[in-house]
Amino acid sequence: MAYTNRETDQVLVEEKSNARILTLNRPKQLNALTSDMGKGRAFCAGGDVATLVRDSNQGDRKAAARYFRKSYTMMYVIATYSKPQVSILNGLVMGGGGGVSIHGRFRVATENTLFAMPETALGQFPESYYLSRLTEFYGEYVGLTGARLDGAEMLACGLATHFVPSERLPMLEEALVRVDSSDPDVISSVIADFTCVPNLISNSAYQRLKTINKCFSRRTIEKIVAALESEDTNDNWISSTIQSLKKASPTSLKVSLRSIREGRLEGIDKCLVREFRISCHAMRGDISKDHFEGCRAILIDKDKNPKWHPSKIESVSDEMVDSYFLKIDDDDDWEDLKLTVSSNLPAYAIAKL
Repeated sequence: MAYTNRETDQVLVEEKSNARILTLNRPKQLNALTSDMGKGRAFCAGGDVATLVRDSNQGDRKAAARYFRKSYTMMYVIATYSKPQVSILNGLVMGGGGGVSIHGRFRVATENTLFAMPETALGQFPESYYLSRLTEFYGEYVGLTGARLDGAEMLACGLATHFVPSERLPMLEEALVRVDSSDPDVISSVIADFTCVPNLISNSAYQRLKTINKCFSRRTIEKIVAALESEDTNDNWISSTIQSLKKASPTSLKVSLRSIREGRLEGIDKCLVREFRISCHAMRGDISKDHFEGCRAILIDKDKNPKWHPSKIESVSDEMVDSYFLKIDDDDDWEDLKLTVSSNLPAYAIAKL
């Protein structure tokens, strides 16, 4: 039974006997998330931050506050489901697209999957909970550089739990719908019947894990860049990694590194409360306006030439970074996130294109 209109609704909901299928449905926007929420070649290209920036520039800051409150609350509900969610990641998974899938128990990648956290290039900040739990210091690398990972890399580093060739997805979905159980072991065994072990491509970043650990384990952004520059800069992977860091917002890099490092020691609730605070400060523009400048340059005007302020990593003070982690007390719209869990859930959910 379908609850939604395929032509107009941003999320399609189909109720099966044992599962609820949620299909994102903004194909032209690559399933960018809105407060109401695809379908198409993207699982989800992240939050529709361009719209939030436009609203804020026109004086409607409450829209951003509402969006982030709903977004982080949704991530918490997904992460704390007592019944499993299966996310089928057959396309682009970027930014907030990770939040609506990676926090779930099962993440199925395919040969079409392309994952990235491009936030620092937009003056934003990636999610810390799951990045901090990736293999060794791979999370710092992925979150700071915005590196693009394919499905095989997602499986290798822990972002995906299974890899299923896209041609098998219809059969997988049919099998999942027939399962009369919310037992994670049962669901995992069903998915396993359709999986295969993909090969990492020769130039995969995951093949450079030793260098990533050596460089991205450093305490500061300055030391990470210096460590990379001490490597063979004639190596294309090294040089492109350095360039990715140097093109990103210096403020975003420093705040993101600290957030990921703190995430290693915190549960999902504390991570999301902290990230909500960081996002609120970014949308208020009370410390830096890099978020607005990044969205302007990359998403709105598309000149791809953001003017960061401060423009240099060493000019971002510890006091500036500290400010992003402070509770906002002067505006009720931005009050701290309060997290609760709903118990009114189906046996399990399948999230897909």
